[in-house]
Amino acid sequence: MTDGEFQKIQDSNEGMYGPKGILVCGYAPPEHRFFAMFMEKAGFSDRPVIFPTNQDAGRTLRELLGLTTGSGMGEPADFPRAVIMSGFTQNEVHRIMSAYRQAGLPAQLWATLTPVSETWLLADLLKELVKENEILKGK
Repeated sequence: MTDGEFQKIQDSNEGMYGPKGILVCGYAPPEHRFFAMFMEKAGFSDRPVIFPTNQDAGRTLRELLGLTTGSGMGEPADFPRAVIMSGFTQNEVHRIMSAYRQAGLPAQLWATLTPVSETWLLADLLKELVKENEILKGK
């Protein structure tokens, strides 16, 4: 695996890397439909929302983003709570994160697809996100 580097999201309407889609990890099955409705209310009903399952841990992000919207909905998965966005603009990322915070939802990890991360296995990316989060929190 090639190491990626954390980069701050800027203020831009330029499209970011990858196909449109969002991977929603570590949510309890009853929360899946709520997150799909949240995305619709936030104005992103055109984005496939995919809920990776435990069986998807060994698949690449690129493979997972090729699944149909709603894949894995209602199935449990033992992952850290995280959202991985692909094909959004930087301003859209800001908008989703702001709407998420305003809704008072639980803390989670956030990531966007990059040319480096698209070949990573989901389990490896989630481990890296947890490690980065601990470093950012000063643990």
